[in-house]
Amino acid sequence: MADPGAARAAAASAAAGCVVAGTVAVTVAVVAGPGPGLTGYVSEAGITDSGYAGAYRIGIFALAAALLLLAAALPPTLRTAAVLLAAGGTCTVLSGAVTCSAGCPLPPFEAATVADLVHGGASVAATAAVVFAMLALVFAPAAGRPLRRIAGAGAALALPLSGAIALAMLVVGRGELVGVLERLLLAVAAAWGLATATALGLSRRP
Repeated sequence: MADPGAARAAAASAAAGCVVAGTVAVTVAVVAGPGPGLTGYVSEAGITDSGYAGAYRIGIFALAAALLLLAAALPPTLRTAAVLLAAGGTCTVLSGAVTCSAGCPLPPFEAATVADLVHGGASVAATAAVVFAMLALVFAPAAGRPLRRIAGAGAALALPLSGAIALAMLVVGRGELVGVLERLLLAVAAAWGLATATALGLSRRP
């Protein structure tokens, strides 16, 4: 019979690799692509007309795999966080599969297509699921001190950034403020995922 602890450690190690690969691919697509820089959304690197759309989608699907692997790497006692990560991974797959139109317009200041709304909604849901997974780990004694500390640091950064992005999108819409905040939030989520996967891979919890 396979050792469940070893299987979870292997899933965590694979998740760490997917986080790194996905982050690199998306970063390359955003930096090298023809997007509007910090005034646009990260998702604009994935529109059909972008020469780096393929790299962007590969990165997004790698990050989705990272979330699903993280969910599998968590011990059974952390089911709430695992379910949230699995939901986040599923929404990330949908976000990568449904391409937004040029500029990735979103209400209330821009007219959006159905694809824009699906893509935007899936992206928001995926990010929210990751942030809630952090909180679930913070308040789960069974998570252990290392995971709770990592989750606490991630949540302490992600929560105010999430609130600031929501407020900025409703008040000022697209612009450099939202662009910078979005990138910071995604960087926090990626760093938390990598740190959590590394901690799980090293712990080999039975």
